[in-house]
Amino acid sequence: MTLPSGLTPGVWTLDMSHSEIGFTVRHAGISKVRGRFTDASAEARVGASLAEASLHATVKTASFESGDANRDGHVKGPDFFDVEEYPEMTFRATAVEGDGEDYTLTGDLTIRGITKPVELEVEFTGVAVDPFGATRAGFSAECEISRKEFGLTWNAALEAGGLLVSDKVKINVEAALVKQS
Repeated sequence: MTLPSGLTPGVWTLDMSHSEIGFTVRHAGISKVRGRFTDASAEARVGASLAEASLHATVKTASFESGDANRDGHVKGPDFFDVEEYPEMTFRATAVEGDGEDYTLTGDLTIRGITKPVELEVEFTGVAVDPFGATRAGFSAECEISRKEFGLTWNAALEAGGLLVSDKVKINVEAALVKQS
């Protein structure tokens, strides 16, 4: 499997200042709430082909923010991420398939100490050299998980029926990786 156009072998690391890792979850069955993590790292090792590539990413759960301090405190607490007990979430790629701009990245996602396989739909958005001489590669990725499968089971019943927080969570990643010299 050939490399995407412009992506060259070597070590590529996440530039978090130009990336975003977040998720969307349905709240009260009527609206979507978004959250994001501000502290993450990732390293991709690219070989001569995608079959030789590897990726490992770590997200600091305490870096979660949603724009609401009360909600942020609850999500960081024992009902959800329990950042004291589980300070990190990780993703380790196990396979990549596709070509051109569209790929499926399979890997092991670990949240709250529970590891499950996931498939991310990935769009390769290109390679560019910035004004400072750094070579950057861009990727957009998303997948949907069941939060219950990762031990995130807290919920509250609604008066009209249903639950406050949906089980389905959509994970969204906008990543800029910088080639290391």
